[in-house]
Amino acid sequence: MSDMLPLDAEQIEAFLIATGIGLLIGLERERVPSARAGLRTFGLVGMLGALVAMLGEQLGSPAPFVAGLVLVGLTIIAAYLRHPDPSDPGTTSVAALVLCYCLGAASWLGHAGLAVMLAVASTVLLYFKAQLRGMATRLEPRDWISILQFGVLSLVILPMLPDEEMGPYGALNPRQVWWMVVLIAGVGLAGYAALKIAGVRYGAAFVGVFGGLASSTATTLLYARQARALPAAGAMAALVIVIANLVMVMRVGAIAAVVAPGVAATLLRVIVPALVLGALGAFWLWRQLAERAEAVLPTTGNPTELKTALGFGAVYALVLLAAAWLSDFAGNRGLYVLAFVSGLTDVDAITLSSLRLYALERLELIATVTAVGIAMLANLGFKLGLAAAIGGRALALRAAAGMVSVALGLLAGLAWVGLG
Repeated sequence: MSDMLPLDAEQIEAFLIATGIGLLIGLERERVPSARAGLRTFGLVGMLGALVAMLGEQLGSPAPFVAGLVLVGLTIIAAYLRHPDPSDPGTTSVAALVLCYCLGAASWLGHAGLAVMLAVASTVLLYFKAQLRGMATRLEPRDWISILQFGVLSLVILPMLPDEEMGPYGALNPRQVWWMVVLIAGVGLAGYAALKIAGVRYGAAFVGVFGGLASSTATTLLYARQARALPAAGAMAALVIVIANLVMVMRVGAIAAVVAPGVAATLLRVIVPALVLGALGAFWLWRQLAERAEAVLPTTGNPTELKTALGFGAVYALVLLAAAWLSDFAGNRGLYVLAFVSGLTDVDAITLSSLRLYALERLELIATVTAVGIAMLANLGFKLGLAAAIGGRALALRAAAGMVSVALGLLAGLAWVGLG
């Protein structure tokens, strides 16, 4: 007994966290009548995980952990075999109990923060069983193919590409180019999935936000057509278009924060005024919305299709080379012309190209932010023209309340950056 060392505060904390993890997961299992393990069992198993991790550490052997893992698994399986339930085979509770045991061990081994996060995530997955099942049933074969294709783009193709500079100006890095493809496809897939799963039950704001993530151009085109076919829905169509393009501006800022954090702070000085003025314009449109026309989903292409991904990758690489050449040959003015022309139809390629040149130290910070701002202005102008050409004058006037507000915000932000 004299050789035993007292537990210090960190060790006591590890046992408390392990037990707390078990109690959290067990509390969720208590609401399932068919579960063969509940609050007390999960709490004890979490504590057991920390205890066997301590014993294994003292003995310098993984044997206690392995023995405990086998014991926990066999115990819960035996419980279900002894009292079977035709409506619940028990696989979820078995997996949850084994996971609880492992998280308890992780808490002792110094990974308490990660263990707590995983415990919360696991509890969420267990609690929202019905919602997740309903979500899965609403996905069509085309949607599952999109998810699998995104896995191929990000987990198969990306790691295979060389991570080295090549081509003129050393501007092309195959892995970096494909990482941009994965980034844009992932953002588009998130918006596409949200629209498919939740539908239009949240109305214009929801469709505008996630339509803007999936494709603000497709959203603008669809609602311009709807406004022409159903003039009474013009106010709602204008609101959706404005929200979708506000999201486009937000998306550019988010992408910059991921790709080039050094640019994000300065770019915010351009984006924030645009968002503030654009939000005021959107609020004014919402106040004018007297009718409650039914929202419809924009039809967007599969953002993860290999053909689409290769197309964006090729456009991005070409714009990147053109931007590097124009910046070297004609200075910033040449880059700004390219930003305007490219931004008319696709703001992502020139944005990512400018950020890439900044990362390579071939473009100054102010020039980078200015090029991105010009691309967004051109994109807004193109889509306002699209709304006018397809949806008519009435829609264009309504949408202009928000779109012009966003553009004025961008101009004010660019002036702010230039003066700063």
